[in-house]
Formats: sequence, C-alpha cells, structure tokens
Amino acid sequence: MRRVTLFVNGTSKNGKVVAVYGTLVDLLSVASAKLGIRASNVYNGKGGLIDDITLIRDDDVLYVSEGDSFVEPQCENGDPDDHCFRAHTDWLTLNVGGRCFTTTSWTVSLFVCLSLILIHSLSPLDVWGNKRDERGAYLIDRSPDYFEPILNYLRHGQLIVNEGINLLGVLEEARFFGIEQLAEQLEGVIKNSQPPEDHSPISRKEFVRFLLATPTKAELRCQNANLQGVKMLCSNAEGASLKGCNFEDPAGVKANLEGANLKGVDMEGSQMTGINLRVATLKNAKLKNCNLRGATLAGTDLENCDLSGCDLQEANLRGSNVKGAIFEEMLTPLHMSQSVR
Repeated sequence: MRRVTLFVNGTSKNGKVVAVYGTLVDLLSVASAKLGIRASNVYNGKGGLIDDITLIRDDDVLYVSEGDSFVEPQCENGDPDDHCFRAHTDWLTLNVGGRCFTTTSWTVSLFVCLSLILIHSLSPLDVWGNKRDERGAYLIDRSPDYFEPILNYLRHGQLIVNEGINLLGVLEEARFFGIEQLAEQLEGVIKNSQPPEDHSPISRKEFVRFLLATPTKAELRCQNANLQGVKMLCSNAEGASLKGCNFEDPAGVKANLEGANLKGVDMEGSQMTGINLRVATLKNAKLKNCNLRGATLAGTDLENCDLSGCDLQEANLRGSNVKGAIFEEMLTPLHMSQSVR
C-alpha cells in the first residue's frame, strides 16, 4: 500500500494524505470525499495527467480537478515559483557534511517545517541558507552518518540505523530537527540496549588474571569479593580496595598474603580469620571492624593502621610495628602476650 498527498488543482494548502489502493476510480472516490469536490482528473506536480494508478509512487503529491486542466500551484504571493517548495514531487540533492543525498522536496519540506519551529525562519530557503555546492546540491553542515537515519525515518516512518552508527549521535540529530517522536523512540532503544550489570562471581583463575594484568599504579577494587583461602604471597596490592571481602574458607584453608605490599589498602569489614599476613606491609591501611581472629601478623608493618573495632582474639602480633596504629573499640581485649608470642 502506498500513501500520497492530495491537493485541489491549483492550490498547495489543506492537503490530505490518503492510502492508494484498488483502481484509479477508487482513488478519485477517496479524493472527492476528502477534498469535498467531484474529482475526475489527477495530475502530478509537473501537470501530467495520470490515467494509470500504477504510475503513482509512494509519497507522491497529486493535484485533483473536477475536469478542468492542470493549474500550477501558486506561492503565497500568487505567482508560480519553482523555489517555493510547492512542487513536492521535484527531486533535490542535499550535500550533508560532504556526502550527497537525493530525495523529494516533499521529504525535505518535513525538515523545513520542523526547522522553522526551531529557528523561527520566515522562508524555507533561510533554513538551509540557500547555499549550494558546484553541483547545485544544498549544503547542510551536519554529520551524514547521523543524518541518514533521520532522512529515512521521514521517508517511511521507521527507525533503521546501520550497524556501527552511534545512536546517541542520531538522537542529537533528531532533537536538532525537532522530531520529538523519533527522539523518544531513540531514548527507549538506547536505554534498553545498555547491558545489565554483571554481579556474578568470578573464578579464582579470573581474579588472578585480572590481578596480574593490573598495572602497579592502577586502582584495583575487589569490594565484597569472595577470596576464600586465596594465596597472594609477596603480591603488590598497594592502594587496593578489598572492602568487605571474605578470606575465610569453610574447609579450613587459610588465606596466605605473607610478604604482600598492602600499603593504604582498604579492607574494612573483611572476614580474615586465620589469615597469614606475616611480614606484610599494611602501613596506613584501613582494617576497621575486620575479623582477624587467629591471624598471623608477626613482623607485619601496621604503622598508622586503623584497627578500631577489630576482633584480634588469638592473633599473633609478635614483632609487628604498631606505631600510630588505632586500637579503639576492640571487640576483645588485646593482651601483651599476643604481641610477644
């Protein structure tokens, strides 16, 4: 099924968009009802009499008469003018960012109407600036990749975007031309195309791979990770965020971070029963509210480390450096015997 716009012969106002089906007689019957005349002839924009409905193309603009000959549509000043955008079946070429698009002036007139609303221009030619290239194509300073989906949308009313075209660019183009319905459709497509956040756990092998691939100066975050029985001997995790992690293995395998560089690490609220942090560097680390029952902290550098609220029952602090460390609000008493075992 095709759609066309019908005007009364000699006019370019109060057009009616109708569907074309059946025979030419059917079209004339619809035209009579829509335009309020006794339609008997149909002309194209050039004044050619149409006597076969198969000659009519989708989006054609036709002029219907009651039997009189074709009268060229008039501009607002009463004079026929090829440049007044009344001959909707004329073909135009648009040079958009160096790429040419050929379309009917009927499609272009939709752009014009939308652009007039945006910039309050008095003439359609003012919208495009009436500037042409050496081949006569109208120059439009927009991105051709984002312009093409807009042009196609005005041709057939469907949003079709080629692979590799950024939908955000097309959205901005739709907003520029004031095509709100298309803009809303694009916003919905963009929102639904966002991949859902993946909160599924990663394997131990994947974690080690991520750890090895992380540059020494990059920020590493493993918040709320499950690191049961992990072995990170002499690893460098300086400045990492391991907040709320679980290092406890129900099978009894102890996490081993012996000799690790954990300067400034944030391990607040982590479960680290029996963890081995022997001779590890935890200077300026945040261990607030951690479970360090039975942890090995012998020879560990805990200078300026925040251990407030920790559970250090049976922890081994022998030879550790606790200068400036914070032991406020301890869950269990910290006896000197724990630090000299």
